[in-house]
Amino acid sequence: MTDPDHSAPETRRRRLLFRANHRGTFENDLMIGGFVRAHYDQLTEADVDALEAVMEMPDTDLADWLTGREPIPPEKETPMLVRMRAFLIQ
Repeated sequence: MTDPDHSAPETRRRRLLFRANHRGTFENDLMIGGFVRAHYDQLTEADVDALEAVMEMPDTDLADWLTGREPIPPEKETPMLVRMRAFLIQ
């Protein structure tokens, strides 16, 4: 039997990776999935929480904010969203 303390974080990261690569729009799959793949091994539980919150945002808004087409509204500007945008626009 697996130890739930060790398997739960890995299961969450695997689910997050799947969700990040299957957003519904190809552009977001590339951007969000690419960010998660690049940081997968370093994701903390807090990072996973923050990414899950970002992934609840609408695809059209995320695409505009992450590409820089639109500024991120102050009420939506989380550290994780800023981190993702910086990674993608570098």
